[in-house]
Amino acid sequence: MTHVVVDPVTRIEGHLRIEAEVDDGAVQNAWSSSTMFRGVELILKGRDPRDAWAFTQRICGVCTTVHAITSIRAVENAIGAEPPPNARLLRNLIMASQMVQDHVVHFYHLHALDWVDIVSALSADPASTASLAQSISDWPLSSATYFGAVKERLQHFVEGGQLGPFGNAYWGHSAYRLPPEANLMAVAHYLEALDWQREFIKIHAILGGKNPHLQSFLVGGMATPVDPDQQASINMTSISAMRKLIGEAKKFVEKVYIPDLLAVASFYKDWAGYGAGVGNYLVYGEYPETDEADPPLFLPSGIIRQRDLGNIEPLDQAKINEYVTHSWFEYGDGDDQGLHPFEGETRPTYTGPQPPYDRLDTDGKYSWLKSPRYDDQPMEVGPLSRMLVAYASGNPRVQELVNYALGQLGVGPEALFSTLGRVAARGLETLVLAEKLDGWLDELADNMGRGDLRIHDNSKWEPSSWPKDCTGAGFHEAPRGALGHWVHIVDGEIANYQCVVPSTWNAGPRDAMGQRGPYEEALIANPVADPEQPIEILRTVHSFDPCMACGVHVLDPAGRELVKVRVQ
Repeated sequence: MTHVVVDPVTRIEGHLRIEAEVDDGAVQNAWSSSTMFRGVELILKGRDPRDAWAFTQRICGVCTTVHAITSIRAVENAIGAEPPPNARLLRNLIMASQMVQDHVVHFYHLHALDWVDIVSALSADPASTASLAQSISDWPLSSATYFGAVKERLQHFVEGGQLGPFGNAYWGHSAYRLPPEANLMAVAHYLEALDWQREFIKIHAILGGKNPHLQSFLVGGMATPVDPDQQASINMTSISAMRKLIGEAKKFVEKVYIPDLLAVASFYKDWAGYGAGVGNYLVYGEYPETDEADPPLFLPSGIIRQRDLGNIEPLDQAKINEYVTHSWFEYGDGDDQGLHPFEGETRPTYTGPQPPYDRLDTDGKYSWLKSPRYDDQPMEVGPLSRMLVAYASGNPRVQELVNYALGQLGVGPEALFSTLGRVAARGLETLVLAEKLDGWLDELADNMGRGDLRIHDNSKWEPSSWPKDCTGAGFHEAPRGALGHWVHIVDGEIANYQCVVPSTWNAGPRDAMGQRGPYEEALIANPVADPEQPIEILRTVHSFDPCMACGVHVLDPAGRELVKVRVQ
């Protein structure tokens, strides 16, 4: 049995350590450990609930807005604030554009290098690359001259020795399968995506003043004025600018992202048989379509157990709890119980080794993440969960796209429950949301045209209008999955605050019952051709798009080594 340590896992946000036991070319056991502590819940105690969104938004610099909206919703739920329709539309536009940008960045800049061999691209024939690109899309940047220039640019980059993010990689690994021309095409689109995402996210600058960390959220609505007659407001010029950005986004996703995804996946169909994980899926749902108390959601909520798409359970947040049996926390009444977030405790107690260390104490506590459970079952969250629930709930566009992708790849529905299925679901969700953005923009423009310029509910702004003692929960489907905030407010101040984030659901350690978390379970039976270069472990872990800064938030002052992969 070979003990493999990957620490830190790179091309993610935050610090993640994976330990695995590998035998006969496959993972037999695995442990996921987040190696930083997040103290935001403690920072918030005693503060004004109306300010919580600004603090929680800084939990992460990648998913930026997601904690802001979730915090706002939790406080609004506690005090009874009801945002007007324009606030709903502005929020939907902000959150969906975040999702579209984030998913494209993940595919090209965080995950692609697990499948794409940059060095191989140097031997590609530009003319053959152009033929390949033109066979899968009519994207205009597909000439032999264009790909020749990209190859030359890449050659200069390599000869210069300043490899940056490409420096510590497993180029030439036997697990890479793309031909040189496909690799060169992917490199070209990697570079194009860098430019595209910078332009597209200007939607956030229009609606929120900046990106990351928009400044326009408010408990009770938004601070973004909408008025067709005012230059310093969202007006028809702003609407036109956003419509152009949305159109360019749809074009890039349709003609570059989806064709690339299907092209790359066609060389790795066996990965439809790896990375299935726990088989349970949780979705809070997102994008309210109306302004009623319990509105229909564009992406519905639901629970799937044991991959049974014929039975979507309604979600009951009262069934959520968190365990700390294997986490560097303690609960006052014992570490083997699970606590609902309303009763949640943040009591850090680090008992692990001092870095650098050879192994975690995997029989004891080994992570700064807690172990969230739904009805005492581990749950996967994220794009795959959302697309499965939407598909099984009858969303016609999701069903159409999923069936199309399965048909193009020549695989059956069982392929959805895998590493490859997770990657595909993210791409399909990107297209679904890119197509939806225009509708919300049209609704906003229609409201403005009819003179409805309301953006905020002022009736609940003053703490004197709040209950003396109240609790609230806010939920959001972040790019990486189900995000929840729970707040307890007493005398206008935060008495307790708990965040249960997507990467806590997915990356958390074992619970009191010994059940593995989704990362850990998904790695079981994962192939590993070379334990000294465990690229296959990275493929499955990266398919979840880890964001450890959301789960933990303060770096250990002792510091860490930059990269270490050890075989023992």
